[in-house]
Amino acid sequence: MKALQFPLARITVFFVSGIIFGHRFSPPLKDVAFILLLCFVLCALAFVYSVKHAAQRVIFGICIYCFSFLSGLFAYTAQHYATENHYSRQLSANDARHSCKLTIKEVLKSNSINDRYVATVEHIDTKPCTGLILLNLKRAKNAGRIITGATLLVSGQIQRHRPPQNPEQFDYGKYLSQKSIFAQMYADSANVTAVDTLKNLSYYAAAFRNRIISNLEKRHFNKDNLAVITALILGQQQDISKETIQDYQYAGAIHILSVSGLHVGYIMLFVNFMLLRVPKSKSGNIIRLFAVLVSLWGFSFIAGLAPSIVRSATMFSFVAVGLYLKRETYIFHTVLVSLLLILMVSPSFLFDVGFQLSYVSLFFILWLQPFLSRFWTPKTKAAKYFWDIITVSAAAQIGAFPLSVYYFHQFPGLFFVTNLVILPALGIIMAYGVLVMALAFFDAVPGFLSTSLDVLIGWLNLTIRKIASFDQFVVRDIPLNAAMLIVLYVTVIVLFLWLMKPTYRKIVWAICCLLFFQGTLIYNRWKNDTAETFVVFRMKNSSLITEKHGHGIRVYCEDGVRTKVLQDPNLTAYRVANFSKIVAVKQMRNVMYFKRRSIFIADSCGIYPKGIRPDIVLVTQSPKINFERMLNEMKPRQVVADASNFKFYTEHWKASCQKQKIPFHAIAEKGYYQLQ
Repeated sequence: MKALQFPLARITVFFVSGIIFGHRFSPPLKDVAFILLLCFVLCALAFVYSVKHAAQRVIFGICIYCFSFLSGLFAYTAQHYATENHYSRQLSANDARHSCKLTIKEVLKSNSINDRYVATVEHIDTKPCTGLILLNLKRAKNAGRIITGATLLVSGQIQRHRPPQNPEQFDYGKYLSQKSIFAQMYADSANVTAVDTLKNLSYYAAAFRNRIISNLEKRHFNKDNLAVITALILGQQQDISKETIQDYQYAGAIHILSVSGLHVGYIMLFVNFMLLRVPKSKSGNIIRLFAVLVSLWGFSFIAGLAPSIVRSATMFSFVAVGLYLKRETYIFHTVLVSLLLILMVSPSFLFDVGFQLSYVSLFFILWLQPFLSRFWTPKTKAAKYFWDIITVSAAAQIGAFPLSVYYFHQFPGLFFVTNLVILPALGIIMAYGVLVMALAFFDAVPGFLSTSLDVLIGWLNLTIRKIASFDQFVVRDIPLNAAMLIVLYVTVIVLFLWLMKPTYRKIVWAICCLLFFQGTLIYNRWKNDTAETFVVFRMKNSSLITEKHGHGIRVYCEDGVRTKVLQDPNLTAYRVANFSKIVAVKQMRNVMYFKRRSIFIADSCGIYPKGIRPDIVLVTQSPKINFERMLNEMKPRQVVADASNFKFYTEHWKASCQKQKIPFHAIAEKGYYQLQ
């Protein structure tokens, strides 16, 4: 941790803090630019002053840290500033139809309805513009996928991102916005016309991959095995089945399927292994470094130059430079430089889960692995090899554990077994796979090579499936919020600092951190145990209501959908985030009460009692009733229509409520309804 005492580490911390501040508060770009310019002038004056008065260098240091903070703030704000010709400024209304000229930038994994692409907008309704959009094309029979670089004329509906439709739901719109994608376009394949092809670097990388995959398909690979090998080597996950992904998740090996730091690291190790006979002289080290850098970026090109791959290649390029300089502090410094450089180019990467996990794992490996390896000194090379795998995996998992629980709320207990079994073989599979891919480009793969690779991948999938079958070792639904995440990381770091060099002060700090973490946990439990909420969820074709009193949740739904409702991921996310559990599942009633407010539920029966005056009317399952008469008789303060109603009915009810000046909440449009 000595490297973190150097100015570069502090500059990086302040730069990252500026990005977080910009993400949280979104200040105006002009104001940030003015303050940054003013701070730059102050830095220049402070530098001149510190040269003449060496004792006052602390002032220059403070100015530099302020400048770093403002630089991070400016970088993030500038990236998310929509210029005058950005397409988002051309959209007249949400869900309106537009004719656009688009160029495909990236092919994404399809869902059950649409083929999905990231595209660059060139024109919208004949107006030149810029920006990225997510294109959803409805699947047509026997229609192939559109290639990267294709320029299209598309007519369809453009939707701005909506907020989460259910409480604690993953905010997909926010996720896309972090990638500078501010809207989605929905169109039928019949409304798409190809007009040209932009032959840039991405086009040639995609053509390279497609040729390899096409030639491999001729070799009669098992479908699942081919999907995994193309994910491992080419970074293409579009064809991996849900069952395979779930197996890798439960086994703690999902990172294997996403080309990232692990794969790029293996490429670096493999190249270094191939160059062992190169003399360890100055010129030999330069040759080795050059070969590593060329291999890393060549692999990135083959894998499609996706952001996660470019990040990993950049990170390991700097690691290679640090290893070339042969000093531990240089390795830490080069990793920090790579982090700073990547965030300068694209500040939004800071909020990417893969980016966070990659750098946290790498920092913990560099910091903890040497300490963990001292617990035992193996006497044989084989034992040392497996011991290194265990210590590297342990260090990476210790670093990634809090983040993994925070994002995914589960922990695969057999990750050590998975890494011990899979990682030694993965290096061989990667090297073998790269060889087969290179030969496949020329359609020159011998039969025995393709067959043996198919068998290797089949063994890998079978092993993962076997480990994942021990379902009882997967710990699920672990609640962890942002405050607990920060406290947990501080606690882990302080504990290991004490273990590395025990002192009285460190043990006091470690105990204080543990007590503080427990206090944070108790506070969150108390906060949620005292909260009471009533929620109507957004569920298509069915109704779901929850009442939360303390840590217990009562679920109300129709009898026929109980199993479906209890397995709904939105209900699970709500329960976990609120540190709660389901205590009862009941049949939905027509009259409910919550905090002195009465709620009448008008269901498909279309019958309502006379003479009641509820505060809220909840309409569900498209009842055939005289809605205006019901409003006149009940005179509710608010009307809520859930997502199980027909759209035509909902629009009619909305108009009736507007006529009588009664607030109307359409869950299909606005998302879930909540009372507190």
